[in-house]
Amino acid sequence: MALRTSNGYGAITVSDEVVASIAGKLALECYGVVDKVPQKFSDSVADLFRKKNDGRGVRITTKGGRINIDIYVILKFGLSIEAVSDSLRSTIKYGVENFTGMVVNTVNVHVAGIRI
Repeated sequence: MALRTSNGYGAITVSDEVVASIAGKLALECYGVVDKVPQKFSDSVADLFRKKNDGRGVRITTKGGRINIDIYVILKFGLSIEAVSDSLRSTIKYGVENFTGMVVNTVNVHVAGIRI
């Protein structure tokens, strides 16, 4: 489902894939995040045949004009999971709200593993 909003100049539609791509790029820029992982096995099989997918490991849902984001990440060993998750949450929330002009309701961080 795409995000739709309108202003004095007309209607704006942003696809979920674009929002997922933005959230994915922002996640990889956060200190302590090593990689993103797909949430389902079928997604990891599909990754074998894709060139590059910035939205991998990100699920976007919209409800009532608000965006809900679930992101699945692998974190760096030796760092506080809580601190990295909080930083990731605030970075993604600010970046997506700034880009889309819509309200991000929740950002759920799912830690799939730790890597050295």
